[in-house]
Amino acid sequence: MTVLAAGVVLGVLALGLGLGVWVGLALFAPGLVGLGIFRSMPIEKLLAQLTWNVTTTPELIALPLFILMAEILFHSRLSASLFTGLAPWTTRLPGRLLHVNVLGCTMFAAISGSSAATTATVGRITLTELLRRGYDRDLAMGSLAGAGTLGFLIPPSIILIIYGVLSETSILKLFIAGVIPGLLLAFLYMTWLGFRATVNPDIAPDESENMSLADKLLGLRHLGPVVFLILAVLGSMYGGFASPSEASAVGVLGALIVSAAQGTLNRETIRKASLGAVRTVSMIGLIVAGAYFLSIAMGFLGVPRMIAREIVALELSPIALIVMLLVFYAILGCVLEGMSSIVMTLPITLPLVQAAGFDKIWFGVFLVVVVEMAQITPPVGFNLFVIQGMTGERIGRIAIATLPFFLIMVGLALLITFVPEVVTFLPDTIRLGN
Repeated sequence: MTVLAAGVVLGVLALGLGLGVWVGLALFAPGLVGLGIFRSMPIEKLLAQLTWNVTTTPELIALPLFILMAEILFHSRLSASLFTGLAPWTTRLPGRLLHVNVLGCTMFAAISGSSAATTATVGRITLTELLRRGYDRDLAMGSLAGAGTLGFLIPPSIILIIYGVLSETSILKLFIAGVIPGLLLAFLYMTWLGFRATVNPDIAPDESENMSLADKLLGLRHLGPVVFLILAVLGSMYGGFASPSEASAVGVLGALIVSAAQGTLNRETIRKASLGAVRTVSMIGLIVAGAYFLSIAMGFLGVPRMIAREIVALELSPIALIVMLLVFYAILGCVLEGMSSIVMTLPITLPLVQAAGFDKIWFGVFLVVVVEMAQITPPVGFNLFVIQGMTGERIGRIAIATLPFFLIMVGLALLITFVPEVVTFLPDTIRLGN
């Protein structure tokens, strides 16, 4: 019966997604149908109770506030400040201003948590400037798309918050675990850009801006708003002054202060930021609630246990299991948005990797890395659509331009698999609680 139940659940899920039903609703449907056919229980009471439980989780409070913070900053002049402050320091690097894409996304990721928001905010200025100055179009688009994914990995990360809630893992430890992999990924991106510019100097036009060290240091004042927000949000968490939920409130206050200081805080900004946050939070909340209900329903139907037994029967080594999951999520990312991939599959994959001896915190960061790949893989890569809206280019060309950065992410996923200390070193060393 379990096999039949699994077939029904997967069939209803595939049908819902194939018909273009909202992902959140498509996640509720298989659980309702499966329990309705194979179990005799008060489904409506279970649905109401589970939905209430997961959407009122205290740890989830941080989610809407971090999203609101990103929306407020999107409507500010923060992207222009980033470009002005970072550009003078990259003119002597191979690749020159191409590195502003990576550095800008790295800094904005530390105050955003959203990949699409990071790509859109930083790209508003950098992409326009790079193309206007004659930089290689494909590298400009590819580096922005790749670097924009850092919004998921560098804390505070929306995906890590959701993973922490669903897997009952310390969100603060997950945030700490994402720091080194995030910075390492940014370094690898910059290394690739430098290599490409060394092999073919024509991709980055020679810009003879002779600025003194004093002028460069003076230009750093433009990064003041970003540094202020990073210290306010991350400093309050890592300094032990605030929980992730409290730090998100600090972030919103900081974003309002920055917006006011830049002269962009007005009624229209508040209206647009609030509506944008409500739309995003509503979408994510529906997906999380649907995924949680589906995971519980599959548990009642015995589907995870059955799949786990089949995979165990393959007698895969722990490394082979992780490589298989890497391929699985890379393929799934081509047809499904990354966050949906995680919440749908976590009830099955998390017990498997734990049984194989992997740490929950390590697996959370690994999942974020493979979900980052989904942000730049067609046909549903969000970052590709963001850049298409800015440039008008075909999705196919943008996807090809991001291929090297996709491969770098694959390399990072393999690196943290063989050297898990890249992820676990900081949380094991700092040893912070919830």
